Amino acid sequence: MPGADEFAAEAALLANALREAGQLATGMFGAGVKSWIKDVSSPVSDADIAVNNLLEKRLRPFNPDYGWLSEESVDDPERLSRSRVWVVDPIDGTRAFLNKRNDWSVSVALVERGIPVLGCVYAPMSDEFYLAERGKGATLNAGTINAAVGTDLDLTRIAAPQSILDRVAKIAGGTSGSPRIGSLALRMCRVANGALDVAFAGGHSRDWDIAAADLIVSEAGGAMTELSGENLRYNCPKVTHGTLVAAGLPRHRHLLEALARSPVFNANAPI
Repeated sequence: MPGADEFAAEAALLANALREAGQLATGMFGAGVKSWIKDVSSPVSDADIAVNNLLEKRLRPFNPDYGWLSEESVDDPERLSRSRVWVVDPIDGTRAFLNKRNDWSVSVALVERGIPVLGCVYAPMSDEFYLAERGKGATLNAGTINAAVGTDLDLTRIAAPQSILDRVAKIAGGTSGSPRIGSLALRMCRVANGALDVAFAGGHSRDWDIAAADLIVSEAGGAMTELSGENLRYNCPKVTHGTLVAAGLPRHRHLLEALARSPVFNANAPI
């Protein structure tokens, strides 16, 4: 485990960088930025690139031995040889950003040997600034946060893609009415602060979508895992993950048990 102040400098740097990145993105929000499609269906915009460039400029010089993995940077396999790596999503929820919705965020984690040790998610439009350091808890706007307790499944407090919500409804009963949250990182962080009981990610989320939120949820007394219960590892050759679920620990255990018993879920197949 790291010493009490091992990541103090990185934490301060990360917090300042995300504040600046959020300000830059907000200044471009609704300003008619150019956008295009990459990888068949993923939107990217001038704002994504501008924020990525700012974060790289602020973070990479801190320690040249730290690797870099970002959604908007060409992947450099050299990262695999680095024990510590910045994992960056300049704008998580680009579709929401381009559609002038507020549910997007900037998300950055510092990963050490596959495990997040620092995580920050900033949603400037809703003034949500989440920060966590391994072993030191999680905060929202500098106040300590905790995942909701209990094991019940209230569909109005579960956020997920509709295909997953429909399947959970068969387990929990009732009609799904989940809040729409474009940023996956923000969706998971709202489990950490108790605004949601459960959040799912459909198959094919990537390291940069979830690494920071993973730590924030964990430090708030929750867990984010594969449906099989397997913990996540980052900075591997393959950065894509299967279907994920995040919740407070008792609810997370209860839900995984219920999913394992249900014929409508298959823990080995992404949804």
